[in-house]
This record gives sequence, C-alpha cells and structure tokens, in this order.
Amino acid sequence: MVYFKVSENINIKTTDGSLVKYHKAPPGITSDDFIYCSTYNDFLDLKNVFARVDKKYQIKVLLEDRILSSHIMPIELGITNKFEYQTLKRIDYRMKKNLYVEKKLEHKIKEVSFNEDGFDFYEQIKHCIKPDISLAIIGGVGRNIGEIISSCSALRILYEELKQKFLSIKLNIYLESSENKYYSRDKELLLTQGFIHKIEPLSLSLKKLLNYDFIIDTSLLNKRTYFSSMPYVDAYLYKFGIDYEKVNKERKSTFIDRISTSLNKNLIKKIKDLKKVGKLLLFHPYSANEDRSIPKEFAIKYLKKLVNTADDYTIVSALNITELHDDRYVNLAAFSKSLSEFIYIISQADKIITVDTSTYHIADAFFVPTLVLFTDDKAEIRTKYYQQTKTIEIEDKTKNYSTFTFENPSLELYKHQAWKELKISKVMKLLETI
Repeated sequence: MVYFKVSENINIKTTDGSLVKYHKAPPGITSDDFIYCSTYNDFLDLKNVFARVDKKYQIKVLLEDRILSSHIMPIELGITNKFEYQTLKRIDYRMKKNLYVEKKLEHKIKEVSFNEDGFDFYEQIKHCIKPDISLAIIGGVGRNIGEIISSCSALRILYEELKQKFLSIKLNIYLESSENKYYSRDKELLLTQGFIHKIEPLSLSLKKLLNYDFIIDTSLLNKRTYFSSMPYVDAYLYKFGIDYEKVNKERKSTFIDRISTSLNKNLIKKIKDLKKVGKLLLFHPYSANEDRSIPKEFAIKYLKKLVNTADDYTIVSALNITELHDDRYVNLAAFSKSLSEFIYIISQADKIITVDTSTYHIADAFFVPTLVLFTDDKAEIRTKYYQQTKTIEIEDKTKNYSTFTFENPSLELYKHQAWKELKISKVMKLLETI
C-alpha cells in the first residue's frame, strides 16, 4: 500500500455517488485521521485527479517503514506488498537510467523486484485468539467480470477457512475508485456474494485501517509471474497463502447466491413465457475485446444457422446481433440493461454458446452447460474447474505479406479462415454432450 497526506481538503465522487473525503491535517496535528492509504494504482489515479483540479492539490507520500515502526499494524495475510511504492520508484529509476533496456524486459524487471514466495495462511492466523475478527481486502479481486466471479471463489474459500477458527468474520472490501469507471459494476458484482459484509471505495484513513485484525493487499497481483499461468481462483488462493493444490476442485467452482439489484418484471415474465414454449439456447458472440469476438458477418451467419437447425431450442441473445424476424429467435438486449439482468438471463438458459467473456464464468455458477469459443491458448487454464463447460479453440490462420512495420489489411490473407471453417453442427454436437 501507499501511505500519504493531502495538501487541501477535497471530496472525490465515485460512479455510484459515494464520496471519498480527504482532509488536510491542521497545523501541529499528527492524527492518524489525516493519514490515508490505498493501492499503488489508485494512488496514481488520485494524483491525476488532483492535477486536473488545481496545482494546489498535492499528495505527500509517507515512508512506509516509519508507519510500520510506529503503529501496531493489522497482520497482512498471504504474499506481502510491503514497500511497493519505494520498490516501484526504484524500478522506474532503473528504467530511466538504463534507457537501452528493451521494452520486453521491463515486465521482467518488475517481476523480480517483488517477493513471490508463498506464505502459510494458517501459520499467520494461528496466534490470534479473538473469537470475532475483521478482515479488509484492499483493492478488490479481479479487473473484469469474469475474473471477479472466478476470484470470488478463492475469496469464499478464504472465508470458509477462517470460519474453521473464528466464530465470526467481518469481511470488508475496499475497491479502487479514484478513476475507476467500473466501480459501480464491480460493487454490484461483489454483492452477489453473501459472505461479504461491506464494500467501500478507496482510499481509507490509517485510523480506519488500524481497526482491522487482518488485511490483504491485492494491488498489482496481475503483475506477478504466476498470475497468467494459473486459473484465477488458484492465483488468488496462492496470494492469500492457501495451498491451492490441496483445495477440493468442487470448492473452486463459481458461486452466486443472490442478485444484488431488483429485476425488470417484464424480463421475468418474458423468460417465463419463453420457457413454457421450450428450452432456451443463449448465443453470445461478442466480447468487449474484439480479438475474442466472432466477426459480425460470421456471428449473423451462425445465428441464422442455429435458428434453422437447433429445432429443440428457442435461440435468445442479450446482445443486438441483427434484425431477424423469426419466432425461434428472441432478442433480449432491451431487457439486459444491468449486470443483474444479464446474470438472470444466463441463469435461465438451458444451454449456452459464447466466446471468451464473462458469460461462461457466470454460467458455471448456475450449472448451465456451456460451449466456449476461444481465440487464444487460455482455454484449459480458464475453464479448468468448470464441470459444465467445454471449449473449441479457434486458431488464427491470418498470413500478413506486408513488408512494412505498420499493418496493411489489404495484404492479409486467410483472415477469419478459422471462423469460415467452423461448423455449427460440430458446435451443437459437442454442446449436447455436456
């Protein structure tokens, strides 16, 4: 974490309307109320906000070792992020001093600068004799919907292991918020987990932090060497200090035990009426990442093929794919305006065909048989613990004959060749085996 003071009073509003209040310490006052802490990323965002408002708004970073030596701090569970600000400053200095260092080596320099040795979570908690404890997760879990859903399984396992020793656990999560446009979405998603007590925006005062028994700082987890080679749930368990290899696979499945906001009554009625007719097949061809999406022309082609051949199903979509006037296709995009509504649509499907996006992570929580079309080599890692999921890898066969360093689409051959070769009959046949 980063510890700091501010030069002026200021309020920062999050996307859900919450206010994060920062107060300048009065002259001669050294109270912990006026010392703040946050993740490294949120600290940088906050500096950007201050710079845009007025140059009189400044942040003074406090030396972490002085904070740690002068306070009785909560126990930091798992792999520590101590002294990350000083560490990253040294990295930046090294990068600027050694300008000849290739860009591809920059990530390696950052990797070796942090301790990644595993910690024994059970050793860290065994000396605490309080029956009731509090735990703060600083920075949340995950950067997108799929990662958050999957990582919440690790969070639930952490909570269950704590319950083996303590009578009650108050688990609060502090999300990065200074420039996080997804703050409201992430908060809504985390609230689907019934064991979480409260979700608040960063930063928080040192005085508030000191009230916790334990903390976990998840900042920069995605920069660690092990993160990209593990399922999300295992990466977070390792971060927490729990031996992921000893955790039963069934415990690692995703779990949603409540919808956090009210649903559109018209959506509920629409789904109920559709299910009276027959089974529902959800087709989800697009991701926020274009490289993971089915190209539009093929998405439309596949949709029409499904409508014409998947006789046992009504094909539904939560996306606007195309205008298609057929009783066997229903566009539910108008009803899918919130995350909770999207989750509800997934939960009511009988089968799902999707690309690599949040859909299959959510589907696992409701045991919905799902076929995922992957355009990279992450299929095995991402779906390792999903019992109702099968995958097809779409290999990019594009050949670029341009001799220039910049891209020239006119000299690309075999673009989308793999999508041309994909047979919906093969997809449906595999889906029906789940």
